[in-house]
Amino acid sequence: MSLIQALILGTIQGLTEFIPVSSSGHLVLLHRLFGITEGSLTFTIFVHLGSLLAIFVVFFEDILHIVKNPFDKLPLLLLTGAVVTGAIGLAFSGFFRSIFETGQTIGINFILTGLVLFSAEKIRRGEKEIAEMTHLDASFIGFMQSFAIMPAISRSGMTIVGALFRGMDRIEAARYSFLLSIPVILGASLLEIREVYSGALLESINTIPILAGTVSAAIASYFAIKYMLKVLTKGSLAVFSYYVFALGVFVLIDQFFFQAFFPSFF
Repeated sequence: MSLIQALILGTIQGLTEFIPVSSSGHLVLLHRLFGITEGSLTFTIFVHLGSLLAIFVVFFEDILHIVKNPFDKLPLLLLTGAVVTGAIGLAFSGFFRSIFETGQTIGINFILTGLVLFSAEKIRRGEKEIAEMTHLDASFIGFMQSFAIMPAISRSGMTIVGALFRGMDRIEAARYSFLLSIPVILGASLLEIREVYSGALLESINTIPILAGTVSAAIASYFAIKYMLKVLTKGSLAVFSYYVFALGVFVLIDQFFFQAFFPSFF
């Protein structure tokens, strides 16, 4: 992986981690386009940690409150959502891994993300704040988040729309979604680190591209979070659906006719 590729990948990952167009789908897509095979898992771990740093900066007060009051309602709601996602992920880990490794359904998954985002504008705007959430709300959002274990299904898109379905205010939905990414990213990163250093999957690491990608991911994530909070105040999630629809069609055309980057769907 070259330095330029690392900067591009880190920036794209940072933007798409919180803009609801799927960071995992974009990373798979760009790795295929660039022909990157070595060190990809190590790089993915670090750029996700860069995104995590941005969350800590933007939501510093919330995180400080959670640290000081670990048994308050907010941290318990986050725990509920994360446990539901983690339980589903572990139960179906083989299924999710096979989909991620082959990339066979990535085109369809982009389109599914688009349908979910498009449906968000049909939901009546709610007013529920995090303080009014129930653990059933958190469980439903965690369930929606579990679909994003598959590449090209947007984590932020699924969780925000899931929260909107439960009657939450749009800004509060985004706030819960972004905070929920903390245990999810940390948990996924720990599992991936264990795989990388298990021996069989040990990867050679080129430090400079990884550091560059991590920094670019952190900066891009910061601006993506700020942007999404503004979009949810006045804008529409449906605009992102058209973009992922186009990506899905691109991947499906390649799968059906060319197989230049992705394996045949059949």
